[in-house]
Amino acid sequence: MPPVTELEAPVAGGACEGGVNFADAMTVGEAEIARVMQICNACRYCEGFCAVFPAMTRRLEFNAADTHYLANLCHNCGSCLYACQYAPPHEFAVNVPQAMAKVRVRTYQDYAWPRAFGRLYERAGLTVAFALSGGLALFMILAIAMNGRLIHEPLAGNFYAIFPHNFLALLFGTVFLFAMLALAIGVVKFWREVSPTKDGNPADMKAAAQARVPAVAEAVHDVARLKYLGGGHGEGCNEDDDAFTPWRRRFHHFTLYGFLLCFAATCVATLYHYLWNLHAPYAFASAPVILGSLGGIGLIIGPIGLLWLNLKRDALRADVKQNAMDRGFIMLLLLVSATGFALLLLRDTRFMALWLAIHLGTVMALFLTLPYGKFAHGIFRSAALLKFNIEKRMPNRLGLNGE
Repeated sequence: MPPVTELEAPVAGGACEGGVNFADAMTVGEAEIARVMQICNACRYCEGFCAVFPAMTRRLEFNAADTHYLANLCHNCGSCLYACQYAPPHEFAVNVPQAMAKVRVRTYQDYAWPRAFGRLYERAGLTVAFALSGGLALFMILAIAMNGRLIHEPLAGNFYAIFPHNFLALLFGTVFLFAMLALAIGVVKFWREVSPTKDGNPADMKAAAQARVPAVAEAVHDVARLKYLGGGHGEGCNEDDDAFTPWRRRFHHFTLYGFLLCFAATCVATLYHYLWNLHAPYAFASAPVILGSLGGIGLIIGPIGLLWLNLKRDALRADVKQNAMDRGFIMLLLLVSATGFALLLLRDTRFMALWLAIHLGTVMALFLTLPYGKFAHGIFRSAALLKFNIEKRMPNRLGLNGE
């Protein structure tokens, strides 16, 4: 029988270190969050830093669901670690960002769908990213070569002369929809566990219903601005030292909006094809190409910056075991963008089919790993922000934070 890992080891119900009582068994990682949150609840120096600490003040005890909620609310900006008087090497060893990071990946595993696929998070590394994209690209290359069209006369950028449109739409549409379905099922399961109305209290349910519309609007606003990457003071995160920098937030913005622009380009191209009967290839000045190019630029600048910050990040505020997953996802985004630009520039040449195969292989690898890699953090974090914005509009039954 394989050894139990740190995050999998259960802590029995009853009192744990620090005096917190748990009704259910918790993992070591979950119990660590509960321990440090109890200390933070007594101190409250960091209460204005981010959403984690106001959410913390609404609880005296922290069950497993609470720890997963708080872990996904944390943006790992590092401000609380560098401000904390009880941080290592103090005997209390309060390290909120690292404790949250360790449980966050457990959230992705526990709520993965199908459940057995949660193990893929342990293999979502750089080697897997390259191997999967390379293997799928090779498969595409061999499929083209079997028809004798790998090197060909220029085809005026007509991708569908290589792969029929309906084949590509069915293949990639099916994989993308599966990825979205898997993520949706996972986050719905997560929401049921952390829902602010889980207890069924009629007054809470009424307050939550009244808060829903403004809470959704504020949560969308927080996600769009990446509010909590400002470090609680707007000056940014702490990276390799205790100096503030806004670059992690900026690189996340490049990545987020680059991804959304590429998605918008695909949606516009779909409308062109099916609604207006305008078929690819599209001109360089067309909306799909402009949107895709701007998105591609974002998906080069953002991931390169995030990779640079990841490589120089202080190990004290991170779970170093997740570095491979983080870097694998970053490199997949870079590969998709770089091969997309290569295909755009070479689409009128004899090598269009070769670059089409390489690009399609990397896109397929990205789609296949979306539910089982770093991409999931954005989905679960958005759900946690929604809960926070609903919960803060509800009555605080503890009455311990000035309400």
